[in-house]
This record gives sequence, C-alpha cells and structure tokens, in this order.
Amino acid sequence: MTSPPHADVVLPCLNEAEALPRVLARIPDGWRAIVVDNGSTDGSADLARGLGAIVVHEPRRGFGAACHTGLTVADADIVCFCDADASLDPALLVPFVAEIRSGRADLVLGRRRPQGRGAWPAHARAGNLALARMLRRRTGLRLHDLGPLRAARREPLLALRLADRRSGYPLEMVVRAADAGWRITERDVPYLPRAGASKVTGTWRGTWQAVRDMSRVLAAPPASCSGRPGAGSPSAVESAGSAAHRAGASR
Repeated sequence: MTSPPHADVVLPCLNEAEALPRVLARIPDGWRAIVVDNGSTDGSADLARGLGAIVVHEPRRGFGAACHTGLTVADADIVCFCDADASLDPALLVPFVAEIRSGRADLVLGRRRPQGRGAWPAHARAGNLALARMLRRRTGLRLHDLGPLRAARREPLLALRLADRRSGYPLEMVVRAADAGWRITERDVPYLPRAGASKVTGTWRGTWQAVRDMSRVLAAPPASCSGRPGAGSPSAVESAGSAAHRAGASR
C-alpha cells in the first residue's frame, strides 16, 4: 500500500506552461502536486503530467472552481494552495504545514511581500487593502493579506461547505473559518513577478471584479458549519514574521 503524501498542494492552472516547470520543481519531497487545469490551451495539462503532477480538469471557469476541485481530489490530511504562475514558491509551505501539524494554527496564510517592480501592481494592492478592511469589520480579524498561499486540514476545510466558485473563494475560506472559530495565522512570504499575463490582478477591471466577488462573500450571513478542527481560544490572527516585525506591525 502506498503511504499517503505528507501534504497535497493544489495548483489552479490556466495557461501556465511557462511557469509550471519552476513551480513543480519546488514541491517539497514527499508531497504531491495536484494541477487543476481550468481550460488551458497552451499544453499546461500535458506538461504538468509529464513532470509528475496529478492533473485533473475543471471545465467550469473560475479560480474557486479549480481550487475546490483540487480540494475534493486531494486525500492528504493537510491540503495547501498555491498559484501556478511562479509568483509564489510552494517550498515556503513547509513551515505552514508544520504549524498545522503542531496544533498551533488551523489555517495558515501567506502574507505577500513583493520582491521587485511589477510583483504586485498598485491597483491589486488597493483591492487587497480594501478587502482586508471589510474582512476586519465582518469578522474582527486583523489580516494584512488575502493571498492564495495557504494550508489547512482537508476534512475541516470540506466541512466549511465553501460555495463560491469564482474570485471570492479564498476570502470565503477565511470568513467561514473565522465563523467556526479557527485559529488563523499569517507568515511573511516573498512575492515575485508572475510568469505570463495575469488573469485577474493584471488589470483594474479584473481586480475590481474580484473585489465585487469578495464583497458578496462578506455580505452573506454567517453560514452554519462545523466547529474548528482544534481546541483552544476563540479565533485570532497572529503574524508569524520576525519578532521585530510583530512588535512593530500596525494592526
């Protein structure tokens, strides 16, 4: 019998042939990459399969549709999410998973720190900031970023019954986790210029469409979902950056 992977990494993918070799080469040993092809026309699926990834196809176009399909296909206890455009390094997920396994957190999010010009356009940052403020009003969480790099246990994630299948999916995960009393932490991660053209944050139109999707998530009433996966105090956010940064961060 094959032993289960240490963690599954879900990689939503739409025409990422340029970036996939770099991304898949950075998957930690013993982990499994699940590339969810969302209608690529550049050979991404065949390339990913040839590089050893599990490839599944999700015909419904949308970031949330691809992510959730990957979640349902995964069978590791801990599931991670990472963009497939080489803007984020999946090797950075190792301490995320360690934090989940140790019981210190139920959901770990990557707080993006842009590296170089063009890594995070001004309009995308503005949209992210607006959403973080709306999230704080809705849940009390003082998050800095709602980025895609994250990790949590699979069964509790499924129990959240996430419904958004577009750009609101990452935010809905955080909102429902907060409603269920999960411990949510942040870790600083370098954010690089992506390979190829962005499908969402590369334009003002794409960014604000994502903001509209996420605003609908925030406007929805709290959902009835299962309790948090671990024991401890009520939901909180803790930055996992350097001690000096934690002391000086504006919350």
